[in-house]
Formats: sequence, structure tokens, C-alpha cells
Amino acid sequence: MTDSTTVLGQERAAVADACRRLGAEGLLIGTAGNVSLRVGERVAITATGAVLAELTADQVTVVDLEGTVVGGAFEPTSELDLHLGVYRRYGTGAVVHTHAPMATALSCVLDELPCVHYQLLTLGGTVRVAPYATFGTPELAESVLAALEGRSAALMANHGAVTHAPTLGKAVEHALLLEWACGVYRHAAALGPPRVLDEQQQLAVMEAAIARGYGTTHPVSPEQESNR
Repeated sequence: MTDSTTVLGQERAAVADACRRLGAEGLLIGTAGNVSLRVGERVAITATGAVLAELTADQVTVVDLEGTVVGGAFEPTSELDLHLGVYRRYGTGAVVHTHAPMATALSCVLDELPCVHYQLLTLGGTVRVAPYATFGTPELAESVLAALEGRSAALMANHGAVTHAPTLGKAVEHALLLEWACGVYRHAAALGPPRVLDEQQQLAVMEAAIARGYGTTHPVSPEQESNR
């Protein structure tokens, strides 16, 4: 094991920053949840028992893809198998697991979060709920990996939520989006049965997003500029 400042120092700081942001947004409570970032054959991952909203870089551990600690002074999160499983199966760059209030609430009652808003298509559409299993077990890891097939997010029954993405920033944004969508569904369901976007409507959204470059900024055209 090496000194905490010498292995993936910048990446460990980025994981700590992400945890503090998620904590400030109310998605991480106390020591519940975990975040990781992969760089090649190494993964910077939160230590077990750390208060995530106050996390510092030295509370982020580095492991290899087999789970062996190669940097840091603390044992990694108990959900290490889940994170490594996501990296192995989906080749992603970062994983965020939270016990976010809305996502956790819906995970206790739904079998899936339907596509009630087109922004859920960013996560792949309908969000599956992985069957319940005890935290930190291979059974939980496997059920979540199955729920993530073709998706960037899943709910974990009576537990929480997990998102992944090529970058840590995007994985955090996915977690925030998922919590927002869970809130939308919960508020809509309190008023009546939520309408769900059908396949044709979802396809139309994807086509429009591609055609219009949705989600990116665009410079003003020369014609518009000349009319100012």
C-alpha cells in the first residue's frame, strides 16, 4: 500500500468533490452511499464509514480491478463488488450510488420508474428496480448489473439508486436527474395516474434531440447577429 498522496491524487480529490456536491444536494446522508472513478486499471473509490458530505481526498481509496487496495489508508466501501462489476460489464468511467430520498422512496413501491418525462431518455428510458438483496453482497451486485442493462441508472429495491457514465461529472448529473425524475413521478402520482411516453413519442424525442443538438449551446447565426 502506498501513501495516499501518490496514487491517483487528482482523481481522489475529484471523487471527494463529487461526494461533497451530492451531499449538498441532499442525495448522500451520513455514511450511506459510495462514489468511484476509474482510470485505466485503477479505481478511486470512497472508503467505508466515511461521512460523504465532508469527504476529503485522503478518505478515498485506490483499488485495482480485482479489488486489491493499492493506495490509501482505509478499506474501500462495502459495495466494492458492485462498482467493479459495473466497470467490468459496461466499461464505464464512474459510478455513483446514493440513498437519495425520492429514489429510495420509489424503490420501496415500484417495479420500475416509467418514462414519464423525456429527460429520462438520457438514462435510457424506463428505470428498472433491481430486486432487494443485502447490501455488500454478490447477490445485490448481480441484480443491479442486470437492471443496468442498456441503462445508465437503476433503482435498488428498498435501498437506493445507482448511476454510471463515462465521466464522474456525468455520473453525478445522472444521479441528480434520476432524483428529479423520481420527484416528478411522486408528485404526479399524488394527483392521478401519471401518463407515460410511449415508444413512438420517445423515438420522436430522440430524433428531435439529434436534429437540434439538444443539450448543447449554439452560437448565434451571422444573420441573427446582423439583426441586433
